[in-house]
Amino acid sequence: MDSERITLGSGKLYSMLFTGEIPEDAEIETEDNQLAHIKGGASIEYTAETYTAKDDLGVVSKTKLTNEDVILKAGLLTWCAKTLKKMSSTARVTEDTRKRTVKIGGIKNQTDEKYLIRFLHEDEEDGDIRVTIVGKNEAGFSFSFAKDAESTIEPQFKAHPMDKEGTLLIFDEEIPQTA
Repeated sequence: MDSERITLGSGKLYSMLFTGEIPEDAEIETEDNQLAHIKGGASIEYTAETYTAKDDLGVVSKTKLTNEDVILKAGLLTWCAKTLKKMSSTARVTEDTRKRTVKIGGIKNQTDEKYLIRFLHEDEEDGDIRVTIVGKNEAGFSFSFAKDAESTIEPQFKAHPMDKEGTLLIFDEEIPQTA
């Protein structure tokens, strides 16, 4: 049996502008690239669509994969105006020493920027797990200000192909070494 594991707990979420290459882990997993601290965990959803052709009597059939999607969702507990830039393709950020302003909206302001999104689940016993996608938040966002709860943002990053093979998700797991 392969080294199966029980995965407990959440992790850290990192984000950086995607330049066409996946950098080394140490370059991605820095304090400057940490998108936010997470509340409520993170989830990765892979969906596939197929088409099946079959004869009228159900004797022969052939199925082909026609579409795949990967969505990474997380609840962002710690965030600021700069975080909103990574949530909206029309966001523009200006700042000086006293104030940071984000303007969102205006289709003419849309950029084609894609972000490398890395979820890191650290596990000293079984080894770390890293999930990497390249994409952007395509689900919009909302946040509220309530007297008895923290304000969180819950983006849904939709994966785009990150290489010429059409890769949507990279799942890396460390394999524990036995002495």
